Amino acid sequence: MQYTIVTGMSGSGKTRVIRYLEDMGYFCIDNMPPVLIPKFSEMLSSVNGNFNNVALVIDIRVGDMINELISQIKELKNKGYDCRLLYLNADDETLVKRYKEQRRPHPLDNANGLLASIQQEREMLTALYNAADYVIDTSRLSAQDLLKELKELYASKDAKQGLEINVMAFGFKYGMPLDADLVFDVRCFPNPFYIDELKHKTGNDKDVQDYVMSFKTAVEFMEKLQDMMAFMIPLYIEEGKVSLSIAIGCTGGKHRSVTMTNRLADYLKTLDYSVNVTYRDIGRE
Repeated sequence: MQYTIVTGMSGSGKTRVIRYLEDMGYFCIDNMPPVLIPKFSEMLSSVNGNFNNVALVIDIRVGDMINELISQIKELKNKGYDCRLLYLNADDETLVKRYKEQRRPHPLDNANGLLASIQQEREMLTALYNAADYVIDTSRLSAQDLLKELKELYASKDAKQGLEINVMAFGFKYGMPLDADLVFDVRCFPNPFYIDELKHKTGNDKDVQDYVMSFKTAVEFMEKLQDMMAFMIPLYIEEGKVSLSIAIGCTGGKHRSVTMTNRLADYLKTLDYSVNVTYRDIGRE
């Protein structure tokens, strides 16, 4: 089990970080008191579930208990857990600006004002800053730049594995899929439904596939679709997208769309993408 402890200055971007880790499949908890870490780790180890990667946000909101964090991290490591401390930082000027824009109070609420609160927090977190495995200064980082920094630390060495691609075949007569990012209409190609020996088969049958792909226009369409996906998907990854849903529709969702979905999915797998295939309407009459 791998633990990532996210800490650092209030207003430095910890909320964005935990959302990104959650999208990556981490089990995340915000504002965890350090004293609860041992019991929490025991609980996760004793129950069934996908808890291989855990991320905890622990910061100044827990008050003086923050001073216990380093010892709790050492205890996790002594128990054999892979535990890393990520510290989010930003300069005083940036933090003051962010607080004024968001109009939120600082957790410490120093009587001498916002800047005094920030400086007090920085002093309280000095030991954690020095103990951190990773430090990211977000002062000059956009949300997208922060995402890129996190990818370098936490994403798979093969960036393609950071994107889950879902390719769906569907029938237009049953409605458009609500969650599709990209929709392609293949009703322009000859329909096997009107061939008696193919009518009751699907695009998972070879003779249906052979019929659909026997037309030059269908072959050209698939070649162009593959080229477009090969071009676009790396751009989605660069922008930080973690899930892409591609829907291919024909009239009933059984013949042409299934054939094209299988062809596209097979192609994307050759590019080492993680691909799921679904046939939403293949069982409907």
